[in-house]
Amino acid sequence: MNRVAQSVGKWLATYLSKELEIDGTAPPSNPLHLQAILQAGDVLLVEGNTRLSGAIKYLTQSTWSHAALYVGVDAAPGMPQGHCLVDADTVQGVRSIGLEKFAHLHTRICRPIGLTPQERNTVVQAAIAKIGHQYDLRNVFDLARYLFPTPPVPTRYRRRLLALGSGDPTRAICSTLIAQAFESIHYPILSLEKRQAQSSAQGAWFEPMSFKPKHFSLLTPRDYDVSPYFAIVKPTVECGFNFRDLEWAQ
Repeated sequence: MNRVAQSVGKWLATYLSKELEIDGTAPPSNPLHLQAILQAGDVLLVEGNTRLSGAIKYLTQSTWSHAALYVGVDAAPGMPQGHCLVDADTVQGVRSIGLEKFAHLHTRICRPIGLTPQERNTVVQAAIAKIGHQYDLRNVFDLARYLFPTPPVPTRYRRRLLALGSGDPTRAICSTLIAQAFESIHYPILSLEKRQAQSSAQGAWFEPMSFKPKHFSLLTPRDYDVSPYFAIVKPTVECGFNFRDLEWAQ
């Protein structure tokens, strides 16, 4: 990308990153509950409130427009105090941030199943190694086409419109950054093909063990939510929610 395109891309990224006054579909989680429940390797989905978020939510027909990987506090030397997430920002590129960044937004925890501490650490370090890489501004140019105004794109074509980007390994978007981290341990996110259930002699149902993953450039924040390989963890429930403690307004 030449200098002119880079300058335009940075201006566009700044414009699209501007937060808007938009009500979320649900209230944000208690930050203290999030901090207590999150584990290294968890994916935190975010219902963003920027212009760019609107395009992603429209194209994926999803609540979620952003994703970050929880790496834990002090996960690497040099990380600022309190930083515990790694994500890809349109303006700042791949960075580390604290939970307060998303404290006012609706979020969801998606947890990979069955990872050993070593495997979690491998995923975390793969993401941390990308800190400092640039955001893939080619993705911003492509997404911007679907903002002015929101186009009547048939549902079956919307996912293909997000298979974007330059493919430069020093550039990333949020969902591909995380997908590549999990790829380092061959952890599945979504299959490229629909799977047919089969029955064993005992009558149990199972999936074929051969797994053909979607390419990381095809994955979106929504895919971590719908993936059969990630558990949905709700902080309020995990922290001991009891409906009897609620005081109902008259």
